[in-house]
Amino acid sequence: MSMTFSVFKESLEDDIPPHGLSPALLALWWGGRSDWPAAHEIVQSHERDRECDWVHGWLHRVEGDQENARYWYRRAGHTMAHGAVMEEWQTIVIRLLSGSGY
Repeated sequence: MSMTFSVFKESLEDDIPPHGLSPALLALWWGGRSDWPAAHEIVQSHERDRECDWVHGWLHRVEGDQENARYWYRRAGHTMAHGAVMEEWQTIVIRLLSGSGY
């Protein structure tokens, strides 16, 4: 699926996510709409997916659970970010959309 960041971001205004998103991008879509429970449910059901582990870490940063976040970032092979969570959200979305998450 080929999608730009701007199209992804604009889709947050829709009631349903775009068709064909990977589980990690789907979780980021719900996270971008501030629906933490929906996003968390997706990443929890894909725990063997490193991209979902990365998003899982980000979600726990959003929640404020830094210890849990560090665990998921380690599993994903990433260092936990310390800047604004929505800036990191954008970075993760862009990397996953481009196929360069790993």
